[in-house]
Amino acid sequence: MGYHTQSGRVVLVGAGPGAADLLTIRAVRAMSAADVVVHDGLVGDEVMALLPATARRISVAKQRARHSLPQAQIGALLVKEALAGNTVIRLKGGDPFIFGRGGEEVDACVAAGVPVEVIPGISAANGAAAALLLPLTHRDHASTVSFVAGECRGLAQQDWAGLAGKGRTLVIYMGIAGAGPIAEKLMADGLAPDTPVAVVERATQPGQRLVTSLLADLAGLVAREAIRSPALIIVGEVVAGSVARPALAKDIACLAC
Repeated sequence: MGYHTQSGRVVLVGAGPGAADLLTIRAVRAMSAADVVVHDGLVGDEVMALLPATARRISVAKQRARHSLPQAQIGALLVKEALAGNTVIRLKGGDPFIFGRGGEEVDACVAAGVPVEVIPGISAANGAAAALLLPLTHRDHASTVSFVAGECRGLAQQDWAGLAGKGRTLVIYMGIAGAGPIAEKLMADGLAPDTPVAVVERATQPGQRLVTSLLADLAGLVAREAIRSPALIIVGEVVAGSVARPALAKDIACLAC
């Protein structure tokens, strides 16, 4: 499939959880045709190295409480560059449509009449689960999995009822800074304090780490282990039942003593 067109276009590309060899073939093909690359801060150096040397690179990296460019302006930038005749690759960590604001950027392109395509990527949750042999669903432990954003803004007003508990797995994105309030919210909603939790840091990347504890200890775990983003929180019985950590159930039982 060719990506250069006379009028320009935007391609939202999921860069996956970090490891370059987890990119799809379609993603690599699209990246090879880039004139302009608008990329997030979570896109690693290995992935960036696959871009053409001639491609102009524009970082729109976001940090907690500070965005280098507001979301509306990112959409406007994509449209502007495409209307100038460029093949614009919007490179996003994980998958564009899972907490990637891809929908807003597609809307901006459609409203401006700019051709737009979305190439999915392996999500952070899928990448973490596979790398650590930690299934998000399992016949013995969970038949439902849910994904939520754990940013503290408006946390108390979010309805997480029924997302975690027996037979369910909850994956929390962007929850490290708010680990304490998140644990309190879940327990206030009825989740047992001794529910197993895992925190996965830098999944699929060098320095990948898995640490585990109980829900009541989530904030303490993050502090003790000095966890930094990118990291995911996984809540549920799949953590204790993970085939990757045969001694994990014993470890959690000891913490509960």
